[in-house]
Amino acid sequence: MATVHKWLKLYIADDKFYLESAEPSSKVNEILVIDRVSQELRLENTLQAPPNAECKLIHGLFGIIRLIAGPYLIVITRKVNIGEIHGQCIYKIVDTEIIPYKKTTLHLNEQQIADNAKYLSMIEHMLSVDGYYYCPTYDITHTMQRLDNTSPDFIHMPYHDRADVRFVWNNHLLRELSQQSELCHFCLPIMHGFITVVSSKVKGKSFKYILISRRSCFRAGTRYYVRGLDSEGHAANFVETEQIVEYDGYRSSFVQTRGSVPLFWYQYPNLKYKPDPVIVSSQNQVDGFQRHFAAQIYNYGRQVLINLLDKKGLEKNLVQAFGNAVENSQNNNIRYEHFDFHKECRKLQWHRLSLLVDKLANDQAKFGYFMLEGETVICSQEGVFRTNCIDCLDRTNVVQSLLARKSLQDQFIKMCLLLPGERVEDQNSFEETFKNVWADNADACAKQYAGTGALKTDYTRTGQRTFRGMLKDGWNSAIRYFMNNFYDGFRQDAIDLFLGNYVVEENEGVTKPSPLRPERDWKVYALPAIFMVAFSMCVISVLIPDENPSEQLMYVLFWGGASLITLGIIYFFGIEFVDKPRLALAKVKLE
Repeated sequence: MATVHKWLKLYIADDKFYLESAEPSSKVNEILVIDRVSQELRLENTLQAPPNAECKLIHGLFGIIRLIAGPYLIVITRKVNIGEIHGQCIYKIVDTEIIPYKKTTLHLNEQQIADNAKYLSMIEHMLSVDGYYYCPTYDITHTMQRLDNTSPDFIHMPYHDRADVRFVWNNHLLRELSQQSELCHFCLPIMHGFITVVSSKVKGKSFKYILISRRSCFRAGTRYYVRGLDSEGHAANFVETEQIVEYDGYRSSFVQTRGSVPLFWYQYPNLKYKPDPVIVSSQNQVDGFQRHFAAQIYNYGRQVLINLLDKKGLEKNLVQAFGNAVENSQNNNIRYEHFDFHKECRKLQWHRLSLLVDKLANDQAKFGYFMLEGETVICSQEGVFRTNCIDCLDRTNVVQSLLARKSLQDQFIKMCLLLPGERVEDQNSFEETFKNVWADNADACAKQYAGTGALKTDYTRTGQRTFRGMLKDGWNSAIRYFMNNFYDGFRQDAIDLFLGNYVVEENEGVTKPSPLRPERDWKVYALPAIFMVAFSMCVISVLIPDENPSEQLMYVLFWGGASLITLGIIYFFGIEFVDKPRLALAKVKLE
């Protein structure tokens, strides 16, 4: 099986980078040489690094990114072993380093230096986001069932070439390396999302419980700036979640997906707590819907679409449009199930989620799960549940965890971990592990998309809604509001730059204008200043006593009124004040 180098020695010379395998047992004698001047990449048989070259031990190449100052080499400097899948070690990236090809920025003008620093901060931000995983010997971008259904030729393909491109987050960063097939041992595919591997027991029997959430790098972005579908049918916040159990020669897998409502729609931030979702009438909704599900059915089989949106309020139009799209598609491989989560579970009636699980019981029995006994396939999964709420985060994760537990019930009985009639939820030790794993999964996906941990994780962790959990949800909601309005433009730009949706040209700021220089309306600068002056005067009028109370009251009312009016104008022109993306989405009119 083709793999990549597990350890590398990086030699940094004045004019070149040299990378060689640091594995004592390595049978591949090859040195990757990167010319820092010509930017050429080539293989050599012997190491010719000068004696004074700095040497670093690294765990792999994250890739190469080109900015205004030239290329930068991104390397993995720290990792942690989070466990094994099928006997292969899975690593989480802890730290990275960005090394410039060029030693100085003296060849840039002042504005280019500032812009390059901005781009560099975006890459640093993306590398600081938690949740990058890799395995040099096992393909974590594919589900267990997909890997089992491959041909012998697939196993011998270069590691990067056979990875599922949807879940390779450094694909753009590896493009220069992957274009040269002889460099395949240096091309390390990196997944973004969540992986946990835990050992647990049921009735004294030890087994391994694994949960993997793979975030798609197609239509990737932040909570409000990326919604719905793109022209290729890729859905925002698409995540493939696989639950794996390994026990006594058995290996089982149950896969679910989540993704934004599969229509063309947007919900741009505008200072409102919840901006109105807008369905794009100019787009061919049927075409986008069919493109999306043609790919989903090809990859996963039959689909049950679980829609958790509200039938009333802001989400009403999306519910109607989603239902209409399913009906108009006339696709026999799709079944639609709407469950108004907030209405059904109002006043903390979380037990009513069992109504949804019962409605899905027949579908779950038909879909089944994938299981191996040794190398023999016992059963296969014939379809998936595709779940969504407005964000595909909080409500979605709650429902997915319930379906995952129900699947475990059958798997445990099949593996003889449980007897018929015994229930997973009655196994107290594992039940606590199960709940915490799914709550951790919710937090990871939410932080990567919305900027904070998930909501409703108190229910996922404990099985009930708590006052402390509601307070935490309120805090997270406030943080989300701030980030989505005043920071997500930068975050969106960072994602687009990292994934190659926007490519920097070295002549930016000279022959090509920089997209980083915002054109702001006068209101953005003047109105906040006016508000601060008026509010300050109002506070001063309240705190400083006046011999004439009526005159003091007049001042308080005047400046207080001025503050409220100014704040109202700011709110009315809210979209002018939010942090907007400047790069790949710069041409999109934020209405």
